[in-house]
Amino acid sequence: IACDMHPDYSSTRTAQQLAARWRVPLVRIQHHHAHVLSAVAEWQLSGRTLGLAWDGTGYGLDGTAWGSEAIVVEGRAWTRLAHLRAFPLPGGDRAAREPRRAALGLLHEMGTRGADSPAANWFTPPEFAALQAALDRPQLFPRSTGMGRLFDAVAALGGLKTVVSFEGEAAMQLEFAADPTEGTAYPLPLSDAMPAVADWEPLVRCVLHDLRGGCSLATVAGRFHRALAELAVAMATRAACHQVVLTGGCFQNRHLTHCVRARLSEAGFDVYTQRRVPPGDGGIALGQILGAADQVGA
Repeated sequence: IACDMHPDYSSTRTAQQLAARWRVPLVRIQHHHAHVLSAVAEWQLSGRTLGLAWDGTGYGLDGTAWGSEAIVVEGRAWTRLAHLRAFPLPGGDRAAREPRRAALGLLHEMGTRGADSPAANWFTPPEFAALQAALDRPQLFPRSTGMGRLFDAVAALGGLKTVVSFEGEAAMQLEFAADPTEGTAYPLPLSDAMPAVADWEPLVRCVLHDLRGGCSLATVAGRFHRALAELAVAMATRAACHQVVLTGGCFQNRHLTHCVRARLSEAGFDVYTQRRVPPGDGGIALGQILGAADQVGA
């Protein structure tokens, strides 16, 4: 029986019950590894492959919320090559429906607090004071490297919805706002560590500077998408893998997918996007099957 690593998913509990009842092995496949394997399976790829698995959240090996993963797979082996710098999510899962919380976490991590923070206008004064005080106690909130949460934060900073009715709504608004002709990318430097860390702070500071200077949201959103395309090239160059798969819920964003695929192709990489299998969580079962089969030798 194959399942996700998250201990609280109902599917995980069902898998545990079935494995015990049928007396068969239970194989837990990390969420983003499964995303990458689903694309590998769809395209029947072999050899060393880089997967960019970008989404809102997935349970990480260290117990934190992953979501901006550059994963190298080769046979049964896989390595987390790179990801975004982590930031706190005040309220945990509530951040998926309240982009203002992801933005507040970024701003607090940057040291932008109190009345100087744009987030002061998104909450009542008592709420804002309570959240600020709680953020000063790091153990209270989970930390995230989710690309989807970065989308949410930039959308909130740009004046789009700070509270949404479904996960991904703010990111969709940011996609639709983007100027597709914008060729300038915000800085999103990748460290030399292993795994490498992409620092979003220079990008966020540029977003705030442009917005205060009267720059249009279309330009800001366009530059943000371009930054992610340049990050993809930096990750692929670091991995030195000729073939790259794009997967995860963020790649349901047509503009992002086009920008990333175009830049990677220009840089000489073979790029594979999912067509028959959903890039979102609807496709990870296929990856879990492939991962479990590799582990049990099926």
